[in-house]
Parts: sequence; structure tokens; C-alpha cells
Amino acid sequence: MNGYPMVLEGATERTSSLLGKVLGITSLGFLATAVGVATAPPWGMFIGFITVLALVFAIQLAKKASPVAALGMFLLLGYFMGWEIGPLIHRYVATIGPAVVFQAAATTALGMAAMGCIAYLFTIDYRRIAGVGMAGLLVLILAGIASMFFHLMSPDTYSWLTLVVFTLLTVADFARIRAGGNGQRATVLALTIYLDGINIFLAVLQLMGGRRRD
Repeated sequence: MNGYPMVLEGATERTSSLLGKVLGITSLGFLATAVGVATAPPWGMFIGFITVLALVFAIQLAKKASPVAALGMFLLLGYFMGWEIGPLIHRYVATIGPAVVFQAAATTALGMAAMGCIAYLFTIDYRRIAGVGMAGLLVLILAGIASMFFHLMSPDTYSWLTLVVFTLLTVADFARIRAGGNGQRATVLALTIYLDGINIFLAVLQLMGGRRRD
């Protein structure tokens, strides 16, 4: 009986250490994205998209790569994500003003902090939540493709759906970290949190920017 609390304490310490590593790496990724946005050329969106897509698969597949190499790929991904979203950010800054970008970023940070707290305060089956979120993501992708041809939904509706889907995925990803990470390295876990945050930020920016234009 005396050893049981010690096991729990050790698990808690390991989980806290993992969370700290994930949040630290994620923060570096967002910093790299900010640099990418600041230096993004007007023609860089497509190059950024292709590079980010390739690096997502590379990080996922390079499970035996050294932590330093994985971190390097992640930071490179973060930088080229800045190229991918940079033209969009610059357009918002030029047409509405920089305040809307900072407000969207702050709202995203607060929202993700709240989702992390929920995942750590409550017992959550992250596999089930992630399954629902991934199914929603598939529907979202298909709906987005269909809307390009048939205009099934407005940009604001799509943004709200994006928020719902990535809220579920963010809670699931934080809950997975709380459960020990399911054997994944900190860089891979950081990648999931980072991509959640980018998608939530873009959805919030669309909603805030739409209200400002109206």
C-alpha cells in the first residue's frame, strides 16, 4: 500500500516533464512561424504548403531519428508554415489592421490553455475523442472541397466547424500527453498540438476578420 502513492507520484512527475517538453517545443514552433510570416514572400504560399506537408510526414516517419534532428525538422516546418499562412496574415494586416491578428493569437492561446486544463482536470478517453475529431476532420475536408464547387457553406460556418473539430482534437492531444504520450516522442506530440493551434488561430482570425469587415 505504501508504494502505491509513490507510483502515482512518479507517473505524475513523468507526465509533467513530458508536458513541459511538449509545450516548450510547441512554443519554439510558433516562434519559428512568426519569423516565417515576417519573411514570407508573396509567392511563398504554395512552396510553404508543400514543404510543411513533406515535413509532417517526415517527422511522423522518422521515429528513430535523433531528438535533435526531429526538433530541427519541426522548427523548419514551423518556419515554412509561416510562408504558407504569411500572405493571408499580411492581407488581414493591410485591410483590417494588425490588432485583429494579435487578438486572434491571444484568443487562441487562452482557448488552448483552457482545453489543456480540461484535459488535465478530467478523466478523458483520448482515443474516443480523437476518433470523433478525426471523423469530423474528414467531413470538414470533404465539405471544404465540395464548397469550392457548390458553395455549400459560408466561410464563417466553415470556421465554426473548424473550431469544433480542432477543439476536440486539442483536448484529445492534451489528454494523450496526460496519459503518458502513448509512446510518442515529445516532438511528435508537439507537432499535433502545434497543428491544432494553427488551425484554431486561422479559424478565429477568419471569424474576427469577418466581423471587422462587416
